[in-house]
Amino acid sequence: MQAIDKNSFQLDTGSVNNVFSGDVQDLEVIDAIPVAAAVLDPIRSQILEALAEPGSATTVAAAIGASRQKVNYHLRTLEEQGLVRLVEERPRRGLTERVMVASARSYVVSPAVLGVANADPDRVDRLSSDYLIALGARLIREVDTMARQAKQADQQLATLAIDTDIRFGSAGRRAEFTRELAEAVTSLAAKYHDEESDGGRWHRLVVGAHPRPAATVTSAAEPTADNTDNIASDTGNASDTGQTAQRSD
Repeated sequence: MQAIDKNSFQLDTGSVNNVFSGDVQDLEVIDAIPVAAAVLDPIRSQILEALAEPGSATTVAAAIGASRQKVNYHLRTLEEQGLVRLVEERPRRGLTERVMVASARSYVVSPAVLGVANADPDRVDRLSSDYLIALGARLIREVDTMARQAKQADQQLATLAIDTDIRFGSAGRRAEFTRELAEAVTSLAAKYHDEESDGGRWHRLVVGAHPRPAATVTSAAEPTADNTDNIASDTGNASDTGQTAQRSD
């Protein structure tokens, strides 16, 4: 059995909205409909990818195979929505060339843009894969909102992330793991749960698992994960799994 990479287990007091590489955020969560509409356009998403490093309409046009005029048109929309910003203006052949950079290297569209129609775990069957998806949607909404609030208050948001791959030899072993994991979570929750101490704060703990996508399988002998089994316990939801995953920054 492949050893679990312990480096995948991380505890960080940072926030996705506070992680930067140079002047560009590593990740930006989009929660406004006009911004989401702008970033979901295929050409604009290519432009944003090209502008992970500063560039002009000319360099972007060459990178994505589009005309400079078309790139300029989309750049104006992206700039209006705060998805790109001006780095510098420089003279070029008698004109002024604007060098732009994307606001982030990658983006996530928050389910919050869907308003009341966004995924709600309380409206989903707990034994279905939809429940795990709904939990992920809620996690994005809540962590993004609190991270923005923490940033405005010049504070950090304490989060925990656990992300690793595990291969089970059989469905029986997977079921044993699920049972032991549920028991461990229940025991730890009972040990540390405290509703009376001053200064205490409620936290959400989400434990989720799903089969690892076939595209990430490195061995040709590795079978495609079975997506049909779902195992649930009173402490949460665990799908038929080739991967256990929790992730935050």
